Amino acid sequence: MKDFKDIVSHFATEGTIDTVKPLGNGLINDTYIVRTAEPTAPDYVLQRINHNIFTDVETLQRNIQAVTAHIRRKLEAAGEDDIDRKVLRFLPVRDNTDRTYYFDGDSYWRMMVFIPRAHTLEAVNPESSRFAGEAFGRFQASLVDIPDTLKESIPDFHNMEFRLKQLHDAVAADPVGRVKEVQPLLDELESRAEEMCKAERLHREGKLPKRICHCDTKVNNMMFDEDGRILCVIDLDTVMPSFIFSDYGDFLRTGANTGAEDDKDLNRVEFNMDIFRAFTEGYLSSARGFLTPLEIENLPYAAALFPYMQAVRFLTDYINGDTYYKIQYPDHNLVRTRAQFKLLQSVEAHTPEMREFIAAQFA
Repeated sequence: MKDFKDIVSHFATEGTIDTVKPLGNGLINDTYIVRTAEPTAPDYVLQRINHNIFTDVETLQRNIQAVTAHIRRKLEAAGEDDIDRKVLRFLPVRDNTDRTYYFDGDSYWRMMVFIPRAHTLEAVNPESSRFAGEAFGRFQASLVDIPDTLKESIPDFHNMEFRLKQLHDAVAADPVGRVKEVQPLLDELESRAEEMCKAERLHREGKLPKRICHCDTKVNNMMFDEDGRILCVIDLDTVMPSFIFSDYGDFLRTGANTGAEDDKDLNRVEFNMDIFRAFTEGYLSSARGFLTPLEIENLPYAAALFPYMQAVRFLTDYINGDTYYKIQYPDHNLVRTRAQFKLLQSVEAHTPEMREFIAAQFA
């Protein structure tokens, strides 16, 4: 059993630590709320970083420090009030003010100031999707001129060429003899491979920039104040250089899916155009100032890219014998693959309508 108060003592906190209790139900990191005894002292959030996923904790925290410091400077320059509720503030450790994590010999820990009187949204509907689009577009816009060089906290996280190589390697090895049964799916995915890898090609040609993106654009990764105004974007572990398609397409993959990610009934899986329109309106309202024509033109491609990428990843794991994703039953990864492929087909069917809607935003 960890002595949480001992761990907290290594960070530059204010006040007397009263209690440390579990907070939320995050799937990656273990999170705790740290309450202080004095009413004038802030409360804190303590997290155990999952270093099996984030293997380079130094890079992870340096990315977050660079991003939060840049946003804070911009808020200060703009004369914003209540800044500590509009950008996360991570605490340095007491023996090294440049470092925001502590290693206890077994686990990596970090602390941030708890944002009071704030809440997240869980429901994905047109209103929350518009908020999400606006928040993540503003987040990207605020980091366009960041002077720091960030690294990938998870290398090749959204690299489609890399994900296809993993699939090809799995097919070549066929370790549990599943390739023959999934050949029709493999053929469908392979027929789209060249188109789906165009972001990497455009980047190599110097036509498509990488920007600092959030890369985990869930609706509950933004905080609101008491009056329903967006305060800030949270959960910055995956902030890294990427194509803007990461933030745009990944939200729509989950938010605009009318079914479940692993829906066995493919009739329930469709691309929800109401969510697409709301998210796109919000996103373009805050991001259009820095987006290039090529980025805007390829937003429908981004909506297709992420169900395609996830179908590739699920099928790769199925062929490899289910070694990466947790499964509830033997063909769970195959069911997931089929559901993602059905969503991709629905996105493809709606692409002309998406193009018309996006063009209308600039008319």
